[in-house]
Amino acid sequence: MGAAAAMVSTVLAVPSAADTCDPSTTCATTVIFTVTADNGLEITTPDGPVDIGSGTPGTQISGQLGAVTVSDERAALTATWTATVSGTAFTTGGGTGAETVPTTAISYWSGPATATTGNGTYVPGQPNAASAEVLDEPYTAFSKTSGSGDNSATWNPTIVIDVPAETVAGIYTGTINHSVA
Repeated sequence: MGAAAAMVSTVLAVPSAADTCDPSTTCATTVIFTVTADNGLEITTPDGPVDIGSGTPGTQISGQLGAVTVSDERAALTATWTATVSGTAFTTGGGTGAETVPTTAISYWSGPATATTGNGTYVPGQPNAASAEVLDEPYTAFSKTSGSGDNSATWNPTIVIDVPAETVAGIYTGTINHSVA
């Protein structure tokens, strides 16, 4: 029994894919490794509340939201994504008509990227004020349309509020929502 065990041990010790070559001949050894993905795809937005200023009824209030960042750690062959923005009405007091600024009075423009990492093409949804979108429906805030591997993009969007003439005084609260897919 001891001899049989030694023979099995010897057989297991011999590499199953050994390459034996003659002198002056290249011998190949196959090597493998694994690349893993970290955290996936996520978006980070500024902590609130963010105060973008003040104005009177019938005027425009405008300010930057702060850094919005998409981090793509999927290590994908095709590492593309689209960040979407939407908004809610802004209200004060009881939220009556005169205490509400509707989404049709709220505009957003992403501006260009303030920072990027990785390869590929990064495309702002609204590169300048002239291309601002009214947030009465979701819009593309930023996208990455080509490239591979891990990447990120950061932008500092501007929010523009066209304060209706019938709006009453107060501190108005609403949300600007970002998502990424």
